Amino acid sequence: MRIVYSPRYGIDIGPHVFPTAKYEAIHRELSAAGGWTWVEPETASWEDLALVHTAEYLHKARTGTFTAEEIAEIELPWSPAIVDGFRLMTGGTIVAARLALETGVGIHVGGGFHHAFANHGEGFCIFNDVALAIRVVQRECHGRTPSAAIVDLDVHHGNGTSMIFAGDPSVFTFSMHQQHNYPMFKPRSALDIGLPDRVTDDEYHAKLSAALPTVFASKPDVVFYLAGADPFEGDQLGGLALTRAGLLERDRLVFDACAAANRPVVVTLAGGYARRLEDTVAIHRATIELAARTFF
Repeated sequence: MRIVYSPRYGIDIGPHVFPTAKYEAIHRELSAAGGWTWVEPETASWEDLALVHTAEYLHKARTGTFTAEEIAEIELPWSPAIVDGFRLMTGGTIVAARLALETGVGIHVGGGFHHAFANHGEGFCIFNDVALAIRVVQRECHGRTPSAAIVDLDVHHGNGTSMIFAGDPSVFTFSMHQQHNYPMFKPRSALDIGLPDRVTDDEYHAKLSAALPTVFASKPDVVFYLAGADPFEGDQLGGLALTRAGLLERDRLVFDACAAANRPVVVTLAGGYARRLEDTVAIHRATIELAARTFF
């Protein structure tokens, strides 16, 4: 089972609620369990990033000429090493997308940076890796442009992704999120479900089960799944109340729907900020292992 990861994902962003250490911890635990072949990502080129992001924004990212307000909106410090790390993770989602089209599933220990818009970054997201992977896949497929569906189950609305693909019939965007949470500006997706605070497992699963047929009615050629760990009841930045078992059932509903429709799926991990790092790592690891059991 091939899985995309690099030790360079452990980006030093200083004291921060975003635990980049989770990536190395997931790698360590899966390596100890065995059965995985690790695929090194390729750094997303500046030319490819221009498929999604504006020239002005990429210039600022490359040269560190963001304003103080723009840095505050991204909520990450700027350095060449940080930008290069996020370019590498963005490239990781592209590699995972190619694996999905080849084998039926592509798993990325990273990615899911859905708050990055074409012309600015937000919420720990510098580049929109899922949007770029879709554009690269569409460019590389000759003939008919392949369609995609995004199933975004991070606790936060996928605002950047929804805005990037607004009005694009080739990409179906679905976001199910906590309504009264970041971001304040929630541009319309093809399908949005804003959940009230403290939703528990059963209500969440019922909403998701009802929504998935609409997603697959769009007949996507490939599905991108943002498997955020932050709907967890112990998450610092979330306000939903899913258990670890409930999150695994969420994953099962998505993977079973992809398998039933015979559609390849790209898995990115998106958010996860549990008070205990081991909870976030366990949730992400369970998602990855279930994907492997479902498709292999």
